[in-house]
Amino acid sequence: MQIRVKTNARTQMVDISSQVQDAVTQSGIKNGIVHVFSLHTTAAVTINENADPAVETDILTTINKVIPWDDHFKHLEGNSAAHIKVSLFGPSETIPLEKGSLVLGTWQGIYFCEFDGPRNRRVNITIQGE
Repeated sequence: MQIRVKTNARTQMVDISSQVQDAVTQSGIKNGIVHVFSLHTTAAVTINENADPAVETDILTTINKVIPWDDHFKHLEGNSAAHIKVSLFGPSETIPLEKGSLVLGTWQGIYFCEFDGPRNRRVNITIQGE
């Protein structure tokens, strides 16, 4: 199954936890694992705190300092910073599934991380179990 994510900025974190949970509910699978995978080389998936939006701001501010957009990269498309950020974050996450619900900590959420936006993106969700 795939979900769509529309981003509005060059770098942005979008909480997709509810969309992933909706996919789980639609699947009817109660126990197993859920794999969430970005179908893009300039966008990642991560799990982090979703209670305080300042965490998203801090993450994006820091990653943009560490890997600035224009740092004399050689890649012809001009988006090397985005490719490097994805390599650090990773394109996917796997989440346990119990009794039809994602097993996440109290403050955890699943984030789609845009590093070359704004764009219309796709995320693949694979659910395995019983």
